[in-house]
Amino acid sequence: MAQEEDIKYFVRVGTTDLDGTKSVRVALTGIKGVGRHTSTVISRMANVDEYASLGRLDEESVNRLRVAVEQYITKIPSWMANRPKDVYTGETKHLFGGDVALAKDEDVNLMRKIRCYKGIRHETGQKVRGQRTKSTGRTGTTVGVKRKSAGGS
Repeated sequence: MAQEEDIKYFVRVGTTDLDGTKSVRVALTGIKGVGRHTSTVISRMANVDEYASLGRLDEESVNRLRVAVEQYITKIPSWMANRPKDVYTGETKHLFGGDVALAKDEDVNLMRKIRCYKGIRHETGQKVRGQRTKSTGRTGTTVGVKRKSAGGS
């Protein structure tokens, strides 16, 4: 019973509360901008067992994880970053948390502003990445063939 009591169900890393019942590798993917590969790299940078339960880690290990998340961009090659060349500054960044959604919105707004093809597709609510639109992605009122009534007239 004592083992059940010492688990922390929520562990704060960055601006995100992570599930303490999951392994470190899986729990870190709860941060926006961190996928499975990134979480493995972060746990190895922090010298933490990636298969250990996050809620059972001591405070020192959790602090090492926090530092590893903050210093992640300085330790990786540019091709591993989720923003290898920022549109505005030209530098390599790796965004976490709410910054990911904010950057995506800024990128879409820039495309709309410069009136590029993708920006126009975003504006009109159509598919952007070359998918077929003849039969899928239909929104709004139903458009179909109307039959003539069988009766006279």
